[in-house]
Amino acid sequence: MSTATASHSPSSATGNRASQGPVGGRSPQRYRHRNTGPFSKQNLVGTLVGGYLPLVMATLVVALPLLWMVISSFKSPHELVTQDLVVWPEDPSLANYRTAMNTVPIPRFFLNSVIVTVIGSVIKIVLAIFTAYALVFVRFPFKRVIFVLILVALMVPPQVAILPNYVLIAQLGGVNTYWGIIVPGLGTAFGTFLLRQQFLSIPPSILEAATLDGAGHWTSLWRVVVPISVPSIATVALVTIVTEWNDYIWPLIIVTDSHMMTLPVGLTALANSEGNTGSGWGILMAGAVLIIIPILVVFAMLQRYIVSGLTQGSVTG
Repeated sequence: MSTATASHSPSSATGNRASQGPVGGRSPQRYRHRNTGPFSKQNLVGTLVGGYLPLVMATLVVALPLLWMVISSFKSPHELVTQDLVVWPEDPSLANYRTAMNTVPIPRFFLNSVIVTVIGSVIKIVLAIFTAYALVFVRFPFKRVIFVLILVALMVPPQVAILPNYVLIAQLGGVNTYWGIIVPGLGTAFGTFLLRQQFLSIPPSILEAATLDGAGHWTSLWRVVVPISVPSIATVALVTIVTEWNDYIWPLIIVTDSHMMTLPVGLTALANSEGNTGSGWGILMAGAVLIIIPILVVFAMLQRYIVSGLTQGSVTG
């Protein structure tokens, strides 16, 4: 009798209610799951503040100046030089582009930039591939020392070599020549470093199998290594093309003939011819748009390789 009474004591009833959780049968674990779920307030705020908001701000910082430049190239002078903000031109016109084309020989500048960029980029990419392959798959003395020197070159700003390069190229007769513009920038420490890291991630068994099949270094490079490393090579190509196309300081120094100027230097000639007058700003904007359009096209063609190319050689094993 006493045993039955003890089984219905208040302490046991309280223990049963505690084991069942709060009223309604909802456990603290369920509340905690709702507060930390993918659609919870905490997760949404964290995603917006820590993810989308910085991404949107960074995109606006990069895109708004370019968008403003493109829009301003279609504006008239009184819409550019005014105290009132004019976002969209009342009467969009190509007059600034026509004036820019007639003021300086932009087609000639464009041809010079294409020649310098294509030849210089191809040579730099091929040299980077050869150098990276030798540093990874070829045995020769002082390999590590050479790689350290390449890293040092990667850290040294290119402006340091402008004066000795000019003295050397001028003595060799390279002033106002294509090879004088191209030769001093043929070394690419960044491309060599990136491709070396990618080549290190290639399993050695693949190269061993190619060697057993009778493939030498040349065949292994072009039949095995290069096809595997296409994303990294495309990334190096994109960086190299952008660098060559936008190079300003060296072509400005080594070129004195207007017929040998590249587009960035030609934009300076356009600015000097027009000055900073009201009509000059729209013309300068039009010239800048003409410069960046080819780079945007190249970027659109190669952008899908950028992320995979930069991360492909990050893990070695």
